[in-house]
Amino acid sequence: MSGTGDGGSTVRRRVPVAVAAPDPISLEGAVSQLRRHPEIELREQPGPGTVALLIENTLDEAALTRLRRIVRSEGARAVVVVDTIRETELLDVVGCGIGAIVWRHEASAHRLVQAVLAASRGDGDLPADLLGRLISQVGTMHRGAAGRPGVPSLGLLPREVDVLRLIAEGLDTAEIASKLSYSERTVKNVIHALTTRLHLRNRAHAVAYALREGYI
Repeated sequence: MSGTGDGGSTVRRRVPVAVAAPDPISLEGAVSQLRRHPEIELREQPGPGTVALLIENTLDEAALTRLRRIVRSEGARAVVVVDTIRETELLDVVGCGIGAIVWRHEASAHRLVQAVLAASRGDGDLPADLLGRLISQVGTMHRGAAGRPGVPSLGLLPREVDVLRLIAEGLDTAEIASKLSYSERTVKNVIHALTTRLHLRNRAHAVAYALREGYI
């Protein structure tokens, strides 16, 4: 193991990233920002194990179709860089399996790498204002559906609810472990178990699902 610092005991795994953009200037801008970071390995095409960084002007139906194909058919994780997201698009985006979103006006090299690394781990990375809108929107939907028959229960365990509530508050794995007096491995196991059982794609999708069912 070669010994340049960052604690000495960890070897960074390079994250394969494929960038797609609607115009050459946006594409080259994102590629040039990512190229300077040794933890990023740029690829031509997304696929299993890669992170797709998608720059979109608007999240219309064509863009959502592309997102679904990349995440579901090609097996990539995805980060979306976008100007705005309308309320009607928000749950669709999360439902596509997108766990990391970056506002275009905040898309510095540091912010893009942060989102890419979060997506590669299966973590969520949503802007704080967007997370607030998501919670508000799903809460409204749940109140509107309250008392309707035929809505299936997720059957979440209490500790799964506790973990998801803290994810929704923006805490990372280490912070959740500290808050709940669990090990980080236990937190990861809880998340993996519930996402596998409920066929959810990532943490953000799990939070949205739990919100929709009224657990948090």
